[in-house]
Amino acid sequence: MTERTVDDGLSTVPQEVDAGAPAGFGVRGWLRWAWRTLTSMRTALVLLFLLAIASVPGSVFPQRGTDPAKVAAYLADDPVKGQILDRLGMFDVFASPWFAAIYLLLFISLAGCVIPRSVQHWRAMRARPPAAPRNLSRLPEHREVVSDDTPDDVLDAAAEHLRSRRWRVDVDREQGWVAAEKGYSRETGNLVFHLALVVMLVGVALGSYGGFRGNVVVREGSSFANTLAQFDSFAPGRGFDESSLAPFSFTLDRFTAEFQRGGMQNGAAREFSADVTFVPEPGAAPETRTIEVNEPLVVGGEKVFLVGHGYAPTFRITDKAGDVVFKDSVVCLPQDGNFTSSCVVKVPDTTPQLGLTGFFLPTAAVDDIRGPHSTFPAADDPAVFMSAWEGDLGLDSGAPQSVFKLETENMTRVGIEAMRPGESWTLPDGTVVAFEGYVRFASFAVAKDPGKELALAAVVISMAGLALSLLVRRRRVWVRVSAAAAASTLVDVAGLTRSEHTTVADEVDELASALGEPAASTADQEEPA
Repeated sequence: MTERTVDDGLSTVPQEVDAGAPAGFGVRGWLRWAWRTLTSMRTALVLLFLLAIASVPGSVFPQRGTDPAKVAAYLADDPVKGQILDRLGMFDVFASPWFAAIYLLLFISLAGCVIPRSVQHWRAMRARPPAAPRNLSRLPEHREVVSDDTPDDVLDAAAEHLRSRRWRVDVDREQGWVAAEKGYSRETGNLVFHLALVVMLVGVALGSYGGFRGNVVVREGSSFANTLAQFDSFAPGRGFDESSLAPFSFTLDRFTAEFQRGGMQNGAAREFSADVTFVPEPGAAPETRTIEVNEPLVVGGEKVFLVGHGYAPTFRITDKAGDVVFKDSVVCLPQDGNFTSSCVVKVPDTTPQLGLTGFFLPTAAVDDIRGPHSTFPAADDPAVFMSAWEGDLGLDSGAPQSVFKLETENMTRVGIEAMRPGESWTLPDGTVVAFEGYVRFASFAVAKDPGKELALAAVVISMAGLALSLLVRRRRVWVRVSAAAAASTLVDVAGLTRSEHTTVADEVDELASALGEPAASTADQEEPA
């Protein structure tokens, strides 16, 4: 029988490949070198680090999938820089080609690294434990006992003791040893953790391919129907089918926001909720629901999340002839935590055309440094500060315009005014601008992610695998018997652990105690002088 060493099969970790030079020459050698480099754990860690870095712009710049209004405002405020960033995918990071390339390379690297390693681990689990070393006394934990039983009986007793404690056992009576090992679930947990990461990537990819995410702003009293034309922004996956949209609709009846008053966190948000009346499908009876931050509305496998809110002041504009040319609530973009909000009103049906810009202030205040601003996010003392412009709005040029920015190159300012609800402002040409009040608006994200269940299951399994890899100890013990004087059997028991900062001493002591009595040392056997 060929004797096996202690190091045989101790780990399924792949050997490091020298990536300094490709194996062989020509295209085949370069491809082999590239594949080995890509599927090394070192490369996987580098790609994981790159993926983390690539995610940073998603938190630095506003994203179309979560806040399309801020993206539109960014592009309107800085068109040149905004267009460059937009072409680089900074406003849609997680759907950009460069992010997808890193993601795909990470998936291939993990799969190419973990799957072969799993096969190797499976084979190692089915193989026999390694044979006992010739000299057990050299191992870190070694005990020597003497038994009155025969060598075969000692081997049987050792095997039975170990099997009762769930060790994998191998007995060689010819060579006179028992080998046992335990803790393979440590490597199993490590591989399960990495395989679960691969599955999680698959789940995320499925969601990105077959799912979608759209955003819409809905004012109180207004409705939304789940069709493409109703979304302010829509980001579908490549495999998304428009006909698969759930045919629901809802009306925002009331939006409620509560803020802390006083204390260190004065003005901090405490509660957001949107009361809606929705119809699951055409012809169905209306139902009422309350959508909150972590409690979305679920209809037909799609979820409606509450992601933002703000104010929409209501203006009524009457021209000099007494005709009402504009009456609507205008969505204003919040500029700070106290909801100082910028507003733009475009009225193309007057001669000349009329535009209004300014601020809506929920709790109005004015000082010499900040000018008009809000001091609290709730509408305790609402007011608007508006500038009126006359001229060409540029709507007939064919170039797209942001609804949150007024192009004033071909316009002239005709006045500035502050108004509170119920007040009006008469312009020099007789046009009357009335501030009638305000309504709240809510920003909703409608999303469908067919891979979320798979990704969630993978995360749970990965945590279980990580716990196994951290808590389980990999160890081995051996027993070797030999004949001793007076018809007794000398038994060597030794153990080895593969985990740092752990020991197998307790298990070696327990096994040695079950097999015999401690052998007398050489010093004890010498006669006194």
